[in-house]
Amino acid sequence: MSWLEALILGLIQGLTEYLPVSSSGHLTIGSYLFGLSGAENLTFNVVVHVATVCSTLVILWSEIDWILRGLFKFKMNAETKYFLNILVSMIPVGIVGVFFKDKVEEVFGSGLLIVGIMLLLTATLLIFSYYAKPRIKEEISWKDALIIGVAQACAVMPGLSRSGSTIATGLLLGNKKEKLAQFSFLMVIPPILGEALLDVIKGISGKESFGGIETLSLVVGFVAAFLSGCFACKWMIGIVKRGKLVYFGIYCAIVGAITIIFSCL
Repeated sequence: MSWLEALILGLIQGLTEYLPVSSSGHLTIGSYLFGLSGAENLTFNVVVHVATVCSTLVILWSEIDWILRGLFKFKMNAETKYFLNILVSMIPVGIVGVFFKDKVEEVFGSGLLIVGIMLLLTATLLIFSYYAKPRIKEEISWKDALIIGVAQACAVMPGLSRSGSTIATGLLLGNKKEKLAQFSFLMVIPPILGEALLDVIKGISGKESFGGIETLSLVVGFVAAFLSGCFACKWMIGIVKRGKLVYFGIYCAIVGAITIIFSCL
């Protein structure tokens, strides 16, 4: 992997991790176009995913600080309830990630065809959530957090957007746009770190192989993913508040259709 390829893929990861268009799907498409696979992909994916987590910590640090300060008061308050909702949202993705992720990938694979199909599913979900008019709730309940967590767990499929699934599901449940984007991005931090850790464990145990990529490419990819992630995270929060997800749905539909057609050639 050259530094230029790392730059492009890093930018793709940083932007698409937060925009509801599927980072895994776009990375799969990008890697396919560049002819990359195997150890290079695994190493690079771990690095850029950690970079996007760092961008979340930077952009949402005030919210994270608010939660931590409330937790250390050691009493049931708004901050503690918020934190517990995040923990509840992690249950489904934790179960899928630990016990079923490899099985899902074995059954469905991560080729262009499945990516295209999942992008169309992402488009359907985003467009439907835009036109739906549920009754608006004041707070995200633990039940809503669990359902949003199930949506995140389903996004293990390449091409099914993690942010798109969680935000669209939250909107369909009637949660306020202003609070939903923040919750969606905060709840994704533990799963991304957990997924990166599992990949590292696979590399150490020999189930997957690391290496095959220069340090310069890793650094360039990390910086590109971090900076573009900071931009996308902040931008996406504003987009959700304005309710403009339908345009991303149209984009996913177009890219998904093109990907399916290309995979069949």
